Amino acid sequence: MGRLTKLGLACLAPLVLGGCMSVTNSGRDFLPTETSLAYFPKKTQTQVLLQQLPGPQRQVAVAVYGFTDQTGQFKPTEAGQTLSRAVTQGASSMLVKALQDAGNRQWFTIVERERLDNLLKERQIISEMRKRYLGEETTNAQALPALLFAGVLLEGGIVGYDTNTVTGGAGAAFLGIGGRTEYRQDTVTVYLRAVSVRTGEVLTTVNASKTIASRAIGASAYKFVAFKELFEFEAGITSNEPDQVALQQAVEKATYGLIMEGVDLGLWQFSDMAAAEPIMTLYRKEREGIYEARDVQRAVRKAGTLSDLRVVDDEEEDEGA
Repeated sequence: MGRLTKLGLACLAPLVLGGCMSVTNSGRDFLPTETSLAYFPKKTQTQVLLQQLPGPQRQVAVAVYGFTDQTGQFKPTEAGQTLSRAVTQGASSMLVKALQDAGNRQWFTIVERERLDNLLKERQIISEMRKRYLGEETTNAQALPALLFAGVLLEGGIVGYDTNTVTGGAGAAFLGIGGRTEYRQDTVTVYLRAVSVRTGEVLTTVNASKTIASRAIGASAYKFVAFKELFEFEAGITSNEPDQVALQQAVEKATYGLIMEGVDLGLWQFSDMAAAEPIMTLYRKEREGIYEARDVQRAVRKAGTLSDLRVVDDEEEDEGA
């Protein structure tokens, strides 16, 4: 027992001294000499699905005033709740990016409305500068044209963030050696609606959900190596799907559904409706629960491009056989 105590003190001494040194050097000695590089995140499956959409007959001018967190939930901790929100507050930026990804910037003309005050201030500064230095009483329309207007407003937000919708785990041990695994699933839900600027009518509304999976796996072992001397070992790893990425995919899926619903209702059209009919068939079956999202992704990946995607009915399969 005395040897273990001395060994523990010998191991703790450098840590204590290092802690004292870090106070005098403001912690700079402990900064890593090499860090991981910044990177561009990989494209999500829903982002690829949006980019592969065929183009429309003409672009739709849309405005996003805000796509906010409507859950009102705060991030829980072991000590209670904090002032940090449970989900990101940047959903509006995600929606704008998803609209740009639709058909590789072919579907929507997006006008800035979320920070319209900043835009108007800059335009006022330009008008004042031209008036002072060029003597213009009225600003030249070619130098500062009028702002674009939107025909459709996109409204909505994050309406649900449900934690621990599915939890579970398993473990086993034998003769001091064991392992365990744990699983948890959360769900985030968004709603998106299109509103006509001319009449104020809600043209269509879609919703999309995305599950957030968290997994943990660990192993442990203990054994008496001598009298009153115990060897104990424990290791594990936890994998948490980022909430931000899950919300991004939900927003992208809602954008995809908004485009499809608009085509289905005749609000806008693909440039080639005949070639896009297989896509609409897939969407309708997914919407009605006949196909799952995984089936659509598999069909898109198999076809290579959505424009060449073709749905084969059971009767056609029988004739081919």
